[in-house]
Amino acid sequence: MPITSRDIVPLKETRARLTELAEEACQGREKIITRNGKAYVALIDARRLDYYHRLERENIHLTLLEEAGRGWDDVEAGNLCSVAELKARYGRSK
Repeated sequence: MPITSRDIVPLKETRARLTELAEEACQGREKIITRNGKAYVALIDARRLDYYHRLERENIHLTLLEEAGRGWDDVEAGNLCSVAELKARYGRSK
């Protein structure tokens, strides 16, 4: 569901309407809580937050697999460098 102007709530108003806003968030109407007119925090259903975290982990795993694949392609193509070159490139002494 897209966020509408009704879903943007000032922090002061949130205190008085927390139960109502939480119920709406559980029904899929996520809220943006503002502080001094700027986005501060979001109020979303806990299950949806879990889902977002799972998506983030999956994305991290896919990115790592893609990077590993590119690394393997470099090895097969002979694009290698020594440990000394790596240390010089990335400024690590250990």
